[in-house]
Amino acid sequence: MFEKMQQAFWKALTPDLVVDEPKVAAQPVAGLAANVVAALGGVDNLKSHKAVALTRVRVELRDVARVDRQALTAAGIPGVMTLDGGVVHLITGLKS
Repeated sequence: MFEKMQQAFWKALTPDLVVDEPKVAAQPVAGLAANVVAALGGVDNLKSHKAVALTRVRVELRDVARVDRQALTAAGIPGVMTLDGGVVHLITGLKS
């Protein structure tokens, strides 16, 4: 309970720096953590995903508007590159 109060306090002081909890509860998908899947809009928003390099995961989405970039940053994804056709590249570093 104290952690939630503390997070609410910091959220009030710095709303752009403290990330809210993901809006969509999601299960992990092979190769993607549950918090990353939730930030991408949930399992039903994923068409496909594939590691395309040591530092990048290519994800095809049904609706790119459902992506929560703040939640992706909180999940440890330092970079997101959105392309045409619902394709999103997650820059993961060497942990993809």
